[in-house]
Amino acid sequence: MEWGSAAVPATAPAPVDEGEGCAGLWELPVERCERRPECGRCSRPQKVCLCPFLPIHPLKVSTCLYIIQHPAEESRVLRTVPLLAACLPPDKCKILVGRRFSEDRYPELAAVCRNPNTLILYPGAEATNLEEIAVMSSSPSVMIIIDGTWSQAKDIFYKNSLFRLPKQVQIKTNISSQYVIRTQPTNTCLSTLECAAVAFTIMEKNKSIQETILRPLQALCSFQLQHGAQIHHSKEHLLKNGLYDKPMPKNKRKLRRMELLVNNVKI
Repeated sequence: MEWGSAAVPATAPAPVDEGEGCAGLWELPVERCERRPECGRCSRPQKVCLCPFLPIHPLKVSTCLYIIQHPAEESRVLRTVPLLAACLPPDKCKILVGRRFSEDRYPELAAVCRNPNTLILYPGAEATNLEEIAVMSSSPSVMIIIDGTWSQAKDIFYKNSLFRLPKQVQIKTNISSQYVIRTQPTNTCLSTLECAAVAFTIMEKNKSIQETILRPLQALCSFQLQHGAQIHHSKEHLLKNGLYDKPMPKNKRKLRRMELLVNNVKI
């Protein structure tokens, strides 16, 4: 027998029925995986409840928030929307989960989108800075925010004609995201909770609102970092500092977007 080669038996072994080897496995008891009990207010597991960092009473706001949530966000463990909702009165924060929103299936949402006081927070060339709208507006407004990754939000915005009816606005800010346990595309990309915190502060003309809404997010990130989580730098930061360790995309459009990130071009 040569080194490195395997010994070949003189006769082939008799075929083994796969069912025979697994026969005993079917009789083993199956342990059910039960979810940890969750807090009814912050939706976190009870042992790591963040309610001490939430306002004792919901914030008094005149602006009504509609969150259009991509289904994938609903199952994320470290999502921010439940914390945001816990800071607001139930009648001022409504969450709709889905990808497609037609006027027939969502007549209430359609009426909201046709309301002249409704704004949709989505950046772009046609978006007006929210600060300019707040200065001119004196009546209570309705704000729509899409919750999802940037690609998911883009898909929802452009493939639902209802969301082109409200006035499109954006936040002009240079603050960096405090949601450091999740990777953002750029240094100034904000989570849904952070966007809402800034928007409410502008619309309600009350700077303390932003601090109140951000407090549970800061507590969440601090807890995760203390228990093994790592700080996630933005994709922009990783590319500029030569730290991006994933394969570069073959898709020319995605590759172009990454080049723009490195060259400080707004995308």
